[in-house]
Amino acid sequence: MRAPNAASLELVLASTRVPVWLPWPLPTGWLVTGFADAGDDRSGALGTAVALSGPAPLGGVGEMALVAEDPGIGLGARLAGLDGPDPGSGFGAGPPDSKLRYDGHDIALWSVETGSGRAAYAGEAFADWFWIVFSAADTAVLVAELGDVRDLRDRHDGGAALEPPFGAPSPFLASALQPAS
Repeated sequence: MRAPNAASLELVLASTRVPVWLPWPLPTGWLVTGFADAGDDRSGALGTAVALSGPAPLGGVGEMALVAEDPGIGLGARLAGLDGPDPGSGFGAGPPDSKLRYDGHDIALWSVETGSGRAAYAGEAFADWFWIVFSAADTAVLVAELGDVRDLRDRHDGGAALEPPFGAPSPFLASALQPAS
């Protein structure tokens, strides 16, 4: 896990081979609360997560993590509390449960059965898995308010640089990524 600051963002951006997704504009009151990446020095980051925290729509504090990863990496599945590396059997059957937009293109998302206390949606964007994992589970009603995402690798494109606001480190990201005992 990496701290929520500009230096950590630059480290992730320098090594990633996959998008670094951020909902933009951010929901009101939400802040970036950390980063995670999976990979090695030779291949670079083949999975990235951006954690956010803010007021949950139904009260209290909510957290979400947006994950991009090559198939089989398992970062999104781990955050969602799943046993395997990918969304699992039956994923993608039927119409999507939600859609986000990136650069004029729809990203279809399907609800994924998760561990307790969490909710997750997954889809495919640019041949990578795209996950949104929510904690607590009722924070997932926020998916209806999310419209667009930005890839932070392109944050300097189109004029003024996108400078996300940072907050305190994410308890959800830290606990979900603890080594198994």
